Amino acid sequence: MRTAPPKILIVDDNDLMRTLLRGILRKEEYEIVGEAKNGAAALDLVERLRPDIVCMDVMMPQMDGIEALQAIKAAHPEVRVVMISGNPSKDNVRESIEGGASGFIVKPFNAGRVVDALRRALAG
Repeated sequence: MRTAPPKILIVDDNDLMRTLLRGILRKEEYEIVGEAKNGAAALDLVERLRPDIVCMDVMMPQMDGIEALQAIKAAHPEVRVVMISGNPSKDNVRESIEGGASGFIVKPFNAGRVVDALRRALAG
């Protein structure tokens, strides 16, 4: 019996980045259940859609990825969050890991790196 593909929520304020991620993940064994442009919208979608993994940009308006990560992990510790950033400063990476992120992807990314990070996140 085939198990259901992992459910993914894509969170990035950049339309092009969401489109790129969607294209990469559609070719793999993932189900994209939703997309959001900021951390506040991501929290709402995590509540409603219960994704297995959230791919989330660090820098976003309204609520950034680090704040959203902390809120998601507080409410749903089982949800894996993989952070994405074009500015992988030591602080961003440290705050992400301390906040409970399961991985970190640096922009510009390629399909192999994204898929690898998601596999590692799912494996725990």
